[in-house]
Amino acid sequence: MTNPATHTLDVPGATLTYDVRGPVPAADGSPPLLLIGQPMGASGFGTLASHFPDRTVVTYDPRGLGRSTRSDGEATHTPERQAEDLHLLIAELGGQVDLFGSSGGAVTGLHLVATHPEDVRTFVAHEPPLLTVLPDADAAFAAEQRVQEAYDQRGWGAGMAAFIALTSVQGEFPDDFGRELPDPAVFGLPTQDDGTRTDPLLSGVSNAVTAYRPDIDALRAASTRVLIAAGIESKDTMTWRSSAALAELLGQELTVFPSNHGGFLGDEYGQPGQPVEFAARLHEVL
Repeated sequence: MTNPATHTLDVPGATLTYDVRGPVPAADGSPPLLLIGQPMGASGFGTLASHFPDRTVVTYDPRGLGRSTRSDGEATHTPERQAEDLHLLIAELGGQVDLFGSSGGAVTGLHLVATHPEDVRTFVAHEPPLLTVLPDADAAFAAEQRVQEAYDQRGWGAGMAAFIALTSVQGEFPDDFGRELPDPAVFGLPTQDDGTRTDPLLSGVSNAVTAYRPDIDALRAASTRVLIAAGIESKDTMTWRSSAALAELLGQELTVFPSNHGGFLGDEYGQPGQPVEFAARLHEVL
């Protein structure tokens, strides 16, 4: 795998920073493999990219995250805006990609395929956190709000501890979720409030991601081959259930991957998944 070459692309209201590993176009004519997340940017995909030496691999930071700056005066992160950014990036890359989207990146990918299906040959949507497709959507949104309240009232450690509790719930959300939240110290998180309230995962600026309503008819009609995926260790958690519900709406079986929500990670954040097995599965489904 070649070292990534870093580029920037000016789009309306932002400058996107992206990394390319390999030639564009590829020598064999295959489209680049674009790996996207949200709120995670390119920094989380180094290990996964290294397992595709046969492909040109592209990663990027969404607008306002990581190295990508924004000049639109906005703070919120929406799948619709990010999908339009990706549409312009894909045009810069030659006009079509294979796409792997993780978490919020999977939600962005759903909107991209619904609106620009010609941009994507195959799309693997890994654990999109779509609360709207859950049968207990009202309780799920209430639980999400409780996480954001914990962050707003007590800071990052408390908010992240609440988020861990949220993502650990098995099955439908109880009506009393958040009545008692875990001590951040249990997870080795800080108990002191540093005063910041800018975390894109906890502050509410990414609420449009979990509130996104996918266009099922457009996705089913798209020329793109769409696969909805989830990690086996996530079974019965929120993102497994949202993935399974979306797969059912699209008339397909859920595509099961090894490991968990971050199963493709190496040592990027100190919580490695099973990147070798995960990459092998992604090779297989692509």
